[in-house]
Amino acid sequence: MSSHMFVGRTLARSQALQLLFQAESTDRTVRDVLTGAYALSQWPLDEYGEQLALGADKYRNQIDVAISRASTNWPIDRMPAVDRNLLRLAIYEMVMEDEVAIAVSIDESVELAKAYGTDESSRFVNGLLGRIASDLEAGEDILSPSDEAAAEDADATTEADPVEASDDCSAELDRDEASIETKNEADEEQ
Repeated sequence: MSSHMFVGRTLARSQALQLLFQAESTDRTVRDVLTGAYALSQWPLDEYGEQLALGADKYRNQIDVAISRASTNWPIDRMPAVDRNLLRLAIYEMVMEDEVAIAVSIDESVELAKAYGTDESSRFVNGLLGRIASDLEAGEDILSPSDEAAAEDADATTEADPVEASDDCSAELDRDEASIETKNEADEEQ
């Protein structure tokens, strides 16, 4: 776990990420993890962190379909576990937690990616969540029950060549970052 000291909602998100990671790595639900022994980098467990972890776990299948749709060249099962669980957490918060601005959720996720992920995690998380944010702003219901085609697309991406997928993903992220920067500049001008 990270040696970073977090406070407030950032701490809650960090704890939620840790719970999701533990649930996935032990093939259990978050609720099962919470009923047994679990590890956190900082105690006690924040109520909001618990709420986020339980919610992201509850909607995991729908969130995974949304991640697969947004990440056309990077299969979800090939993503680092931290990135995958951080995306699940962020997407749940972006969709289900009305009092949290989407931009705040993305910024917090990028910071957690820097703390817990790989050198590329923060760019990847930012780019993919930027795509999800665009879909949400366009009025898409990204957590609607998945159709068979979307599920097949998610399965098909697991067959992709990881080197090719990594190169394609980097190009997509560069494009997305430029788009986000342009959007942020336009927002600042308003």
